[in-house]
Amino acid sequence: MPRPVVAIAYHSGYGHTVMLAEAVRSGAAAAGADVRVIAVDTITERQWEELDAADAIVFGSPTYMATASAAFHAFAEASSKRWAAHAWQDKLAAGFTNSGSMSGDKMGTLQYFALLAAQHGMTWVSLGVHSGWNSATSSEHDLNRLGFYLGSGAQTNVDAGPDGVHKADLATAEHLGRRVGEAAKVAVAGRAALAADPV
Repeated sequence: MPRPVVAIAYHSGYGHTVMLAEAVRSGAAAAGADVRVIAVDTITERQWEELDAADAIVFGSPTYMATASAAFHAFAEASSKRWAAHAWQDKLAAGFTNSGSMSGDKMGTLQYFALLAAQHGMTWVSLGVHSGWNSATSSEHDLNRLGFYLGSGAQTNVDAGPDGVHKADLATAEHLGRRVGEAAKVAVAGRAALAADPV
């Protein structure tokens, strides 16, 4: 059975989001996927082709002014060539983001990613874990401590460097990567089974 390929297409402004991208990579690899990590602000034609060949694409960006960064938006607009050709149709998709505030309007960025995926005809993979840090017995070290369901949301103090990304947020991003990797395995196996024994 071929290993699924998960691509992570991200932009990082100050080094925080790349930390999350690496956590997503670790989770997807732990699930048995081959992973491609692609910085969209320096994307090459070969990397575009890697996105085209992937079974899943995970979008990542910091949240600036209630949406993804300008660099990520430029990448999304450039993906219109893929949209016209249905190149990403039926791939899996997911997303992660970081901001300086607990909310930081990160949901706007995750919704933007989901809409981008929908325009491409992709299938969205949610975070798939209940929110943490919402009771007297829970803590900020819980998985999904910020309570996002659509994707992985992280908060990093604006005066902190990349090492300041919260460990619980990294663990949540890793969980997302593992979930996407597992879903990609199912998709690849299903396609192989249908090819071997079409209904």
